[in-house]
Amino acid sequence: MRSFSNLWFWIMLAVLWSTTSHWVLGVPFDMVTRARKHGGEAAADLEAMVAINTRRLLYIARVSGLWLVGIVAFLFTVLVVLGIFYRVEFAQAIFLLMAPLGLVGLLSLSTAQHISNNALEGEALYRRLVRHRMLVQGIGMVSIFITSLWGMWQNMQAYHLFLN
Repeated sequence: MRSFSNLWFWIMLAVLWSTTSHWVLGVPFDMVTRARKHGGEAAADLEAMVAINTRRLLYIARVSGLWLVGIVAFLFTVLVVLGIFYRVEFAQAIFLLMAPLGLVGLLSLSTAQHISNNALEGEALYRRLVRHRMLVQGIGMVSIFITSLWGMWQNMQAYHLFLN
């Protein structure tokens, strides 16, 4: 279960962050640029999709938010204990993939709440979605950097143990 020396892990990391930064609140980002550029029907479609996804996200948070927080906290705790105390590399890898996604989930919930509270539309909505995407990309860049440092460290440790 050598995760950090496996090419598929790094491919999955790249695909995960590429996909996460492309879909903004469940809406593909090309819709945002098309709506901003052309307006009209593209803008109406974007606003409808954002409204649907925003209501859906807020409904899930209201109905099962506490349960989700508890389950995610339990899973993260299990991954941290397995990864740090038992040195299970697979648990470390899963934690490094999922923890930043938890931050993105919280950011998405905050953005959805802001859009809903302020009834954003038009240029204000586009700016908020672009800001959200930039923050997600920032989280992704930091996550990839930390994961690559941790992965290199784990690979150097494994190589050192191999030589001894």
